Amino acid sequence: MNEEILSVNHLIELSSNNCAWLKIVGEIFECEIVTLDSGILIKGDPIKTGKCNSVISAMDAVLDRKEQLDALSVRYLCLLEKENRLPEFMADEDPVILTTPAGRSVRAKTLGQRVYVDAMAKNDVVICKGPAGSGKTFLGVAMAVLALRERSVSRIILTRPAVEAGEKLGYLPGDIEEKVDPYMRPIYDALLELMGREGFEKNIDRGIIEVSPLAYMRGRNLDDSFILLDEAQNTTIEQMMMFLTRMGMNSRVCVCGDTTQIDLPSGYPNGLDDAMRVLRNIPGIAIVSLQETDIVRNPLVQKIIMAYNARERRHGGNA
Repeated sequence: MNEEILSVNHLIELSSNNCAWLKIVGEIFECEIVTLDSGILIKGDPIKTGKCNSVISAMDAVLDRKEQLDALSVRYLCLLEKENRLPEFMADEDPVILTTPAGRSVRAKTLGQRVYVDAMAKNDVVICKGPAGSGKTFLGVAMAVLALRERSVSRIILTRPAVEAGEKLGYLPGDIEEKVDPYMRPIYDALLELMGREGFEKNIDRGIIEVSPLAYMRGRNLDDSFILLDEAQNTTIEQMMMFLTRMGMNSRVCVCGDTTQIDLPSGYPNGLDDAMRVLRNIPGIAIVSLQETDIVRNPLVQKIIMAYNARERRHGGNA
């Protein structure tokens, strides 16, 4: 049994909420963690107490940087320590992409998300595949809003295929705009958070932000724009080619999707996987794959996705 007392700068914050964050670390590494006036006491196997020490020190450093710390990020730090990747993660401070009107700092929260954001900053076209909750759409929209704020583009165009998943468009009430509105809702939600309702509505009214179904892209030439295609796993190969060739001068493109959620008819190859294969070695095009460990929603989302993926692997892709 090993015992050590760790001195930290943010003892009060780390001890808050009945030491919930420290309890997560203790449970994962099977150690007893107790807060004292002089610091944090860690008891357990020497190797495991060393891992607890590393994670808690990283948590303290995150608070030093005034970055967000929550139960999900604590679990992620523990995962990185298990994989011996924590020093890599802590070596660089995540820059703020932008600050929302509500005062929230938007950053990449995982190593995979850092790769994704960096790719969007350095390449004209980024194609990203990843599971639900890994930040594909939100970070893509954030980089689009940043480009607009910095005046590197003059408009944002956000699109997704209106592929029906069990409910036919023709049966939905209203005109075409009302019919496709449910498909655009995730993008609206991201824009509202990143720009605030007033900024979002003003830019929509001025035509600076356009949100429309993929079918409306045919025949257009999109200059000086940040163009994001969401739910790209539901494009056909022909639709993907049509979309990518809409890119005009001084434009940037982000394509994102999740190939575990394909709603195309059975037997149709999807445009996302095809584009990732065909365009992989072209300069100026970055291919990014986010993983289960990049999921930043409720921790249960990660466990649910991992369980489904494990079943698919056991059954060779057949549910």
